[in-house]
Amino acid sequence: MRDRINVALKAAQDEGDKRRCATLRLVQTAVKDREAAARENGKDGVGEAEVIDILQKMIRQRETSAVEFESGGQLDLAEQERTEQEIIREFLPVQLSDEEMRTICKDMVREIDARGLRDIGRCMSALKSRYPGQMDFVQASCLVKDMLRTDGNGKAESDTPDAAKE
Repeated sequence: MRDRINVALKAAQDEGDKRRCATLRLVQTAVKDREAAARENGKDGVGEAEVIDILQKMIRQRETSAVEFESGGQLDLAEQERTEQEIIREFLPVQLSDEEMRTICKDMVREIDARGLRDIGRCMSALKSRYPGQMDFVQASCLVKDMLRTDGNGKAESDTPDAAKE
């Protein structure tokens, strides 16, 4: 992924695309900063999953900024933030659709035989290992939690006879 970012930066420089150059330099700096911090803590650097995490964080930051700029009437700055988001998003794995994510979460709950809210951690751990960077894990966590709160028929977990015994 770092090679793709470097190649994209070089191409942007050749094309004279200042916004793209600036954004890609910010990405490179964020990765280098995280690598430096990892080395200070005795690690070898950052892996692909951590680079994906950095990119996702940068996208969330830009979304927050864009919303703030829009509410403040600074539409040009909001558009700039959204443009940067799209540039960064190019380097992330293809994101699963909401329907695909819902199906995967449902299958995961079934596969690990999750029975209640206490199993959210196991579900999320399995999802993160199988689908790194391909879904919004905050949203996935909410889906899993909702699935585990109900028994599939819309009944709340506390409505089941087993929950009443606890």
